[in-house]
Amino acid sequence: MLVAGVMRFTDRHPAINRQHGELLEPKPDLRELAPSLIDGKPYPWNPGARVWRILIAPKPDCAQECVALSHELDTVWQLFGKDADQVDLLWLGEPPAGAARPASLRVLGPAPQLRERLPRLDDPAGTPVYVVDPNGFVILRYAPGFQPGGLRTDLSRLLKLM
Repeated sequence: MLVAGVMRFTDRHPAINRQHGELLEPKPDLRELAPSLIDGKPYPWNPGARVWRILIAPKPDCAQECVALSHELDTVWQLFGKDADQVDLLWLGEPPAGAARPASLRVLGPAPQLRERLPRLDDPAGTPVYVVDPNGFVILRYAPGFQPGGLRTDLSRLLKLM
């Protein structure tokens, strides 16, 4: 019990219980923003649907890196299997030519206010990826060059909570 108490109060946990992405604190709130799809239709947050989102907000000049990222995210999405309909891929701006376009891909129009709320978006290392909960809070950030398996593991755990 002493060891458990020390671990709890020093915030040390076995690695198996930790997430792969960076847990954001405070969590950016996107609920008041009303993003629109590229065709102008609104994209509602709709918390009742319990849909999680993987948000990608690349720089305009992102080409080959974004194509590779899109294929990795497509694979992650496919691996959700029966839970795949509970995950949307939100791509801010038009994906580059050759990018994967899974069934859950929602292409959002320009949204400068949304971009401003994403922490450390302009990372010189590349394009970060974010996980947005069903209510519209950004809860996780994955640094450029992250392992897609870590994103899948983290989101699978979150889907089981619902």
